[in-house]
Amino acid sequence: MSRRVRASHLVGLLAAGVLAAAGCGRPSPPTTPTADVPTGIRFLAAEPLQDAEFARATAPRAFRFPDDHGPHPSYRTEWWYFTGNVESAAGNHYGFELTLFRYTLSPAPPGPDTGSAWSTNQVYMGHLAVTDTRGGRFLAEERLARGAVGLAGATSEPLEIWVENWRIEGGHYDGVAAFTLDARGERIGLRLDVEAMKPPVFHGDRGVDPKGPEPGNASYYYSLTRLAARGSITVDGRVEEVDGHAWMDREWSTSALSPDVEGWDWFAIQLDDGRDLMLYRLRRHDGSTSPFSGGSLVAPGGERTALGPDDFVLEPLAHWRSRRSGVRYPIAWRASLPRHGLELEVRPVLDEQEILLGVRYWEGAVRVSGLAYGEAISGRGYVELAGYR
Repeated sequence: MSRRVRASHLVGLLAAGVLAAAGCGRPSPPTTPTADVPTGIRFLAAEPLQDAEFARATAPRAFRFPDDHGPHPSYRTEWWYFTGNVESAAGNHYGFELTLFRYTLSPAPPGPDTGSAWSTNQVYMGHLAVTDTRGGRFLAEERLARGAVGLAGATSEPLEIWVENWRIEGGHYDGVAAFTLDARGERIGLRLDVEAMKPPVFHGDRGVDPKGPEPGNASYYYSLTRLAARGSITVDGRVEEVDGHAWMDREWSTSALSPDVEGWDWFAIQLDDGRDLMLYRLRRHDGSTSPFSGGSLVAPGGERTALGPDDFVLEPLAHWRSRRSGVRYPIAWRASLPRHGLELEVRPVLDEQEILLGVRYWEGAVRVSGLAYGEAISGRGYVELAGYR
C-alpha cells in the first residue's frame, strides 16, 4: 500500500484543528475514545476541486537520492515512516514507530501580503509509539504543528524533517542511506541511528504504485526494508540501550484511495533467512479485496519480486476488541504465498497496540513463524490495520 497507502495517511484530518490552535499547543487524546474517532482514510481520497492543481503520480520516475528522501510539496500528502524491533542487552524487546506526516492545505502557499509569519499551507503531524513487550505496555503520543515559524518542516539539503522536538535527519553517505531518529514525548522516547543494509525497493511499477483505476490515483512509494538500528529507547524515564532492525517507508501522493475502499491491512516482515516481505490488502466496503492490492518480496541481496493480489492469501486467525474504542481488529494472520513456498503465521507481541489519538488505527510489532519451502522459518515485523469500525 503502502502503509501504508498507510495511515498513515491521516494528517489532513487534523489540519483544521492545528490551524485553529495556531500551532502553539498539542491536542489531547479524545476524552471519550470511541469507534467514532476518525480513521483519516477519507483524506487519502480524491478532492477533485483542489487536486487538479496538485501534482500526481502518473508514471514511473527516476528517483534520486538523497533528494527524494526530502519533501515533495507539489503533492498533497507524504510521510516518512519508520518501524522496528529492537532488544536490550538484558533481552528486553521493544517495538517502535516514528512517523512524520506532511499535508498541504492548498496548492499555493500564502502570499507575502498576509502580514503574518504564521501563515502557511503546510501542516505536519507526528506519531510516536513504543511497545514494551516484557512490561506489557503500549504507549503512543502525537505532535501537530504548522509548517511555520520553525515549529515543523522538511528540507532536503540538509535532510531534516521535524515536528516540534521530533526529528529525522540523515541522507546518503558513500551511497548508503543512514538516518538519526530522535523523538522525546511525555512518557516515551527514542534516539536511534539506522543504516540501510539493502538498496531502496521501488514498489508497484518502478516506484509508482496505483491504488485504483482512476487516472493519477497512485503514490510514489519506496522502502528501505532492512536497516540496522542502534541507540536507546525510553519508557517512563527508564532508558535502555538497544539494537535490532528497522524498516523505512516513503510515500507521497495527491490521492491514494478509490471510493470503494474501506481500509487496508499492511504487513512489513523481516525473515531470518534474509528476505523481507511487504504485503498490503486494500479492503472494499463489501469485504472483498481490491485488485490493486499487492506487495514486494525482497531477496537477501535486495532484488525485488513484485506481488499481485493473486500471489498471496491473508487469513485472519484471531481477533481482539479494544476496550477503549470498542473496535474489533484481526490481529493474528496466516499469510500464504504458494508460488514462493511461504506459509507464515503473524502474531502480535501484544494484542493491545491500537493508536487512538487524533486518528485511530492498529499498528504494532509482530512475531512471525512458519515454513519456507517446508523448512522452519521465523522473523519479526510490523502490521497496520486501518479503517476498521
